[in-house]
Amino acid sequence: MSTQTELSAEELVERFTLKALVESCLVLEEGISSMREIDLGMMAGAGILPGPFQRADQIGLDEVLSALERVGFEPPTVVKRLVAQGRLGAKTGQGFYPYARPDAGWDESPVKLETREDIAIAWLDRPPANSISPDVVHALERIWEAIDGNARALVFASANPMLFCAGADIKAFTTMDADAGRQLLDDMHGFLEGMERSRIATIAAVNGAALGGGCELAMACDFRIAAESASFGQPEINLGIIPGFGGTQRLPRLVGEPKALVVVDHELLDTALRWARMLAGQAPLAVEQVKRVSGAGVEAEKAGFATVFSSEDAREGIGAFLQKRSPRFTGK
Repeated sequence: MSTQTELSAEELVERFTLKALVESCLVLEEGISSMREIDLGMMAGAGILPGPFQRADQIGLDEVLSALERVGFEPPTVVKRLVAQGRLGAKTGQGFYPYARPDAGWDESPVKLETREDIAIAWLDRPPANSISPDVVHALERIWEAIDGNARALVFASANPMLFCAGADIKAFTTMDADAGRQLLDDMHGFLEGMERSRIATIAAVNGAALGGGCELAMACDFRIAAESASFGQPEINLGIIPGFGGTQRLPRLVGEPKALVVVDHELLDTALRWARMLAGQAPLAVEQVKRVSGAGVEAEKAGFATVFSSEDAREGIGAFLQKRSPRFTGK
């Protein structure tokens, strides 16, 4: 009669976690899904928090490799390769995902500064969505003061492996009057325009969503390097407002103002009507200002933002967003 060693609950959990990583690596290596898709899917579908790749990075890939060999699982090629490269996870700053290793004094900042010789990294780190608020803008200004004259290049990256920046802090808008909103615009524009005039090369390393202010930050950089997961958008009009950090100026310059959507002939009218319905449902004042200020200069954009920011439609749009309901715009 054969006997079988019973495993403790801790050992069972460890084996399940390691097996999940092995299977996830196979899916990754076969090109079926990306790391981000696998982690999101495992978190949503299997309730594994964090996802297998993030968990492995937190444990340390060298320790994960040892654990795989100890329990008799064949280590995935990608794990062995990363360990051989010294990319051991969060403790080394790079594993499956990159991780911030901020300079002294920057640990508590919503944007963390990390310097690597003459290269600086500004890590957006304001959970859950890296939304841009006044404290984020002030942190960006502090970083610029710290690196100006010391760094040759600046990289903007996200400490959140699932997204770059979801845009401005909408909740903060509810506490701002017109003067505070104008000051936020002036501060952010000052920072972005300083970047554009500087001899420091700027690069946005975009993962996941870069929306609203996050998209505008990326557009102000000299270069944008987008991961396969990256997506860009200026959805401010859905809130009854318009882009305020230069989106109406830089976007036309980058993609071309007359860029058109091409569809097959038999879908032409349906597509046009779908766009018409979408635009007809937006705040009329915001639509007017977007059309008026696009390409007309930063000062025109600031004035347009101020006009819509104090409107009833903006209050309705922001309130509807926070309350998770559809807005009811009136054009006032």
